[in-house]
Amino acid sequence: MTTSRRQFLQYILAASALTACAPGMRASSGEGRASSKKKILVLGGTNFLGPAFVTAAQARGHTLTLFNRGRTRPHLFPDVEKLHGDRDPKKGEGLKALEGRSFDAVLDTSGQYPRMVRASAELLAPNIGQYVYISSVSAYAKNDTPYADETAATATLADPTVETMGKNFENYGGLKRACEEATEKAMPGRATVVRPGYIVGPEDGSDRYSYFPRRFEQGGEMLAPGSPSDPLQIIDARDLAEWLVLLIENNTPGTFNAVGPEKPWTMGEMFAACREVTGKDTKLTWVPGEFLLKNGEDGEGAIPIWAPALGAYAGMHLRSNARAVSAGLKFRSPVITTRDALAWFKSQPQERRDKPRAGLSPEREAELLSLWAQAQGKQG
Repeated sequence: MTTSRRQFLQYILAASALTACAPGMRASSGEGRASSKKKILVLGGTNFLGPAFVTAAQARGHTLTLFNRGRTRPHLFPDVEKLHGDRDPKKGEGLKALEGRSFDAVLDTSGQYPRMVRASAELLAPNIGQYVYISSVSAYAKNDTPYADETAATATLADPTVETMGKNFENYGGLKRACEEATEKAMPGRATVVRPGYIVGPEDGSDRYSYFPRRFEQGGEMLAPGSPSDPLQIIDARDLAEWLVLLIENNTPGTFNAVGPEKPWTMGEMFAACREVTGKDTKLTWVPGEFLLKNGEDGEGAIPIWAPALGAYAGMHLRSNARAVSAGLKFRSPVITTRDALAWFKSQPQERRDKPRAGLSPEREAELLSLWAQAQGKQG
């Protein structure tokens, strides 16, 4: 398997952090409001994790300020202060709106290139207490070791000045790690680096996780990738957001893998959740990972989130989350996440539902099932 293909899968894994929003938060550290209210700046705040965090922080009584270009869903949070500018200090007004401002903490959900992360972190460092940077498990160099923790080797860039993801997104992991380093250098001892895996749940506009329950609800014969025992790590955006609020309330520095559920989950359990949520008795045909790899489903194919639990992918869905759990990360039932993800997709306009953004097309699924049946016949 080529390096570019592995890196492409890593990019697809992390991209959910920059789509849609998630309402309906629960308090992350007990009921009621935080005893010490914080002034929090969010760099971004209008896509997926940003709105989820704002909702969670408001529920705890904190004061929010959003900094972004004002282009994506500017109608959100009319009661929140909004500053407009650009992450790139060389474009337009750049970071000028942040000059002279002080905050207790900053949540950076939008930093993609180290030069820009460095600019914001250095500008804000004298006037903030904590800088929380949302990175990705793609920042790791490899995914072949089950239960690897935050000390595992990280990705590097051949050209540290590059500001493009690359044709096959080969720079994504290295850029994320370089952004982490920029944060840590600007804010030594005051930086919090969070590395999520697949972020899912209601309002995830990537449609990746919702593919499984919506396809399951359609019934018939469904291709189930790999085996029932293949591991699967996901985190509900609402759980992640609530925990980020907790990290800020406790002023917790360090690096954390934000992956869940708390205990290892499997593809078999995920499909059991689909059955519970939909009430359907869809027939699952399990197609081994090796076979899918040979037939193009290797991270550049159409099956979302899943990765073959072998070789270069053996640890893809088995990152250690012990450090994050010790720091208070909690998880709702994956059944709830599955239910809410499906309900959100079904609430979208018909034209949107007719064009899902992820998952096997009926034609591709039928093709793979046919190929697998033929292979089984030859073996028999």
